Amino acid sequence: MSTHHRRLGGGSRAGAPLRQVTRDRSRVSPIRFDRSQSGFTLVEVVLALTLFALIGLIVYGGFSLGHSAVVRSQRKFESNQRLRSFADLVGSYIRSAHPYRLSAQDPSVFFVGEEDSLTFISSFSLAMGGRGMGKVHIGLGAEANSVGVLRLEEEVPVRLNSEETDQGGVRHSVGLQEGVSEFRMAYLDPQGTLETWVERWDAKERKVLPRAVRLSYRTSGGREVRWVFPVMASVLGQ
Repeated sequence: MSTHHRRLGGGSRAGAPLRQVTRDRSRVSPIRFDRSQSGFTLVEVVLALTLFALIGLIVYGGFSLGHSAVVRSQRKFESNQRLRSFADLVGSYIRSAHPYRLSAQDPSVFFVGEEDSLTFISSFSLAMGGRGMGKVHIGLGAEANSVGVLRLEEEVPVRLNSEETDQGGVRHSVGLQEGVSEFRMAYLDPQGTLETWVERWDAKERKVLPRAVRLSYRTSGGREVRWVFPVMASVLGQ
């Protein structure tokens, strides 16, 4: 009996490892996914798209501002170029104003300066290639709301009598500036001790040309322009 019981006991100890192995195999751990290896979440995608949109807006805004600055500088440059061309042309005529007389016995000089227009004789003639006498008129062709085109008109040869104006000759007109308002002209008295500007100058009465002509106006953009052109015949004659 004792031997039989020992065998049974020994059999139970020998079978223990087998049951243990079976229990260990049944305890299989579940598969766990590492979150760091997963894709982007919806919130992260939305945030990324928002950042890209903001960066795009900033870049586009900077480009737009740079382009606008270039366009403004180009327009300003063109406007200044037109003003310089205007000053060169009008200045050439006024600086070359000639004390024109109908005869040697007549001391009166032809130069009619009003507040809004000027008519005189100039030894500078664009129609004659830069040299030659021409009758010049500078004035504003007013349109609606006292805004118009500042024009320069020249007539060659010089004819002061109204009966001679229809006997041929060359006339041409140049538009100097569009959208002009508040156009004014003034004339510097050469005989005064102080700088005296008058709004009207009739050389038939004064017998001399003004020392300078001041021209001022306002552009369509609201810019105020003022030019002062000396009359060289009057300046050199003093």
